[in-house]
Amino acid sequence: MSRPRLLIENVSIAPVVGPEIESGYIWIERDRIVEVGAGPAPDAARVQDGAGDVVRIDGTGCLATPGLVNTHHHLYQWASQGLAQDATLFEWLVALYQVWAAMDADVVKGASSAGLGWLALSGCTTSSDHHYIFPKGRGDLFAAGIEAAREVGIRFHPARGSMDRGESHGGLPPDAVVEELDDILAATAEAVDAYHDPSFSSMLRVVVAPCSPFSASAELMTESAALARAKGVRLHTHLAETLDEDEHCVAQFGLRPVDYMEKLGWLGPDVWFAHTVHLSDADIGKLAATGTGSAHCPSSNGRLGAGIARVSEMLRRGANVGLGVDGSASSELTPLAGEMRQALLFQRARYGPAALTARQALELATLGGARNLGRESELGSLEAGKLADIALWRIDGPFTAAVADPVCALVFGPPPPLARVLVGGRTVVEDGELKTVSQDAAGRAGAEARRRLLRLAEERGFRAAEEVHAGGSMGGEGPSWRDH
Repeated sequence: MSRPRLLIENVSIAPVVGPEIESGYIWIERDRIVEVGAGPAPDAARVQDGAGDVVRIDGTGCLATPGLVNTHHHLYQWASQGLAQDATLFEWLVALYQVWAAMDADVVKGASSAGLGWLALSGCTTSSDHHYIFPKGRGDLFAAGIEAAREVGIRFHPARGSMDRGESHGGLPPDAVVEELDDILAATAEAVDAYHDPSFSSMLRVVVAPCSPFSASAELMTESAALARAKGVRLHTHLAETLDEDEHCVAQFGLRPVDYMEKLGWLGPDVWFAHTVHLSDADIGKLAATGTGSAHCPSSNGRLGAGIARVSEMLRRGANVGLGVDGSASSELTPLAGEMRQALLFQRARYGPAALTARQALELATLGGARNLGRESELGSLEAGKLADIALWRIDGPFTAAVADPVCALVFGPPPPLARVLVGGRTVVEDGELKTVSQDAAGRAGAEARRRLLRLAEERGFRAAEEVHAGGSMGGEGPSWRDH
């Protein structure tokens, strides 16, 4: 069945690239934007010429932006929100590895359904997912997330993560949640071969993503980079999130995190790192010079007390930055749209009111994210020839209408209601409600995933949920990197 043509009319447009339009139109055929312009659509007869059904969308009172792009997430963590509430990153990981080790494919599917639905409801049309824990005998966890994304209907970049440095080899995670190097490489190659779609309109692209320098061996990092480049896919990992990580890299490898990644061949335009909170001037220079991207996760960094990334300086020096929600267990119920505001406020709190503008924050959430994923020619701006991934925000509400600048209304305040979210011209959200799956069912699936995960964790002898609510104390002085 052919897809109807769409004409969005009478809409305010923030295309990210090019001038903003106070009132204009966006013409869509199949899954692509054909034309963006000011005023009424020219030659109105051509949209009724019998070449196919036309759906007119009245954008009066709405701001059109590119669909938002989430470049760092851990969907399985929807099932473990609210735990270790007062912990540092390493304390939080030590507590929650015990719980996550019990997950199975049903947990991942339910958590992913809820997490992706929640993202779509905040204007997200493309999301990555960094999944790096694969307990044996628990079903196909990677496929479970992919199936949830297919149902919700947003573009998906699942990152096949991995860890091979358990506690017995100087790593942070317990040995029970790490894999053997050969098994990792084989499973990662299989995931790319089975699922990766490099086409322009792709709904699914696979990423190779060892977890972090403190949980992946140098051999895993270098072999993963070689595998990704041989198969033409992108690379992703956590980096420079905390000062503890900085100390660990110096103690274990004699190098700071960015220098260590450079040594391993992990800088380049096919790589983006999550967090990059603790960067030196030289680090920023290396990222900018090599085209290496970053995913900024302000809410998670604040929740875990990791610090404030130097985003404004990175942008000034030409390094690419996108936004990420990060896992829900360190960023509870955070909407991707809200991360624009968080990014803006964090930069201004640290560097002053000129540090980041509303339009720069919007670019982080759209074109910056598309660049991280290698899709800047397809996504991230409203231009002819790009995919019709569009968010329509209601800016005419009784309170929102008091802000004359629609981009300011979107970024400075809480996210406005969504009139519609389109992915490739297909409606995923309409009037604040998911249209591809039952919104209530997705929420219930997430709640059931949490109940199932905690029950499985207790059955396997892991610490019960209430014992990790205390966060950093956890029944005594919280663990640190030096304890492992």
